[in-house]
Amino acid sequence: MTKSRIATVVAAVIAGALLIIGPSLKAQGPNDHPIPSPSKTTEQVFKNIQVLKGIPSDQLIPAMQFITSSLGVQCDFCHMEGAFDKDDKKPKPIARKMMQMMIIINQENFDSHREVTCFTCHRGSPMPVAIPIISVEATPPLPHGLDEDVAPPTLPTADQILDKYVQAIGGTAAIQKLRTRIEQGKVSFGPRQFSWESFIKSPDKTIVTTHLPNGDNLTVYDGHEGWSSAPGRPLHQMSVSEATAASLDADLQFPADAKKVFKEMRVEREEKLGDHTAYVIVGAREGQPPTRLYFDEQSSLLVRQVRYADSPLGLNPTQVDYSGYRDQGGVKMPFHLTISQPRGSSAIQIDQIQLNVPIDDSKFAKPVVAPNPEKR
Repeated sequence: MTKSRIATVVAAVIAGALLIIGPSLKAQGPNDHPIPSPSKTTEQVFKNIQVLKGIPSDQLIPAMQFITSSLGVQCDFCHMEGAFDKDDKKPKPIARKMMQMMIIINQENFDSHREVTCFTCHRGSPMPVAIPIISVEATPPLPHGLDEDVAPPTLPTADQILDKYVQAIGGTAAIQKLRTRIEQGKVSFGPRQFSWESFIKSPDKTIVTTHLPNGDNLTVYDGHEGWSSAPGRPLHQMSVSEATAASLDADLQFPADAKKVFKEMRVEREEKLGDHTAYVIVGAREGQPPTRLYFDEQSSLLVRQVRYADSPLGLNPTQVDYSGYRDQGGVKMPFHLTISQPRGSSAIQIDQIQLNVPIDDSKFAKPVVAPNPEKR
């Protein structure tokens, strides 16, 4: 398994989101949408911004995603369809007050560190629960002193776990021979299933295509910048954090490079995943949220990854579960992935993988978007 698999994950999740929110945007032309970028602030790109001012405009959508995940709602809970800047719905001004309250709490109590977020109180519900819930599955705490003599398990080091992982999938020599990978399969969102394909050219290029009924959804990173596109929607420029992740996603040698990628790695704990036990490694990169990697104790294979995308309001998590490992060109690769986010999940089934097939760089070229003639 290489981290380039996450590019497929990101594309699948975006495609699923488009299936849900796409219809609400059809009334607007492709060139009528604002195009966020790290160089422009939210108020320079979007209308009627009152609270989240002064932040890079490409951080507004991740902030909105964090709100929908924290409250268990969709965009239309606060926004008018086709007119997101209007204040016609009551929850929208309330949401502004809640964000201001959260900011003040963190400023006055936590030295402006983001300790309190929307999810702290809402826990996936529009209405916070004020009374503790009694769970029939709750385990009562041990009486004082009963757990003090329990010795912590002796865990292997992160280096030992990673070395076994590299050997389990085929060894450093086999991994370093990987130059390109072409994958074909299907992605499922609930009962709906679509074909997709991905092209990865190491060390830093990737394109994933999800074939939707009304056209193709693309997610591309060309080694310098990234973007995604979908039928009837403008080109979405990757944020800085998305581009940083995509640059790692295209590294087919990631299993052998992991110790270099993460500035610090530590074994956090053991954790039960179904009938198996996994070692959990936390990897840290400077200026980025942590990444958690789960390695099966028996097979030493990577069976789960949890990564976080930062936003002005909190971290948006994505969990990827890997299974169905098969030998492909001397390297074991997972042929099934389950992608879970607070808003839902999807699954990818790989049918075919081709390795080291030449891929021309032009495949990753950014399309030229024609200007709207009415705005000339």
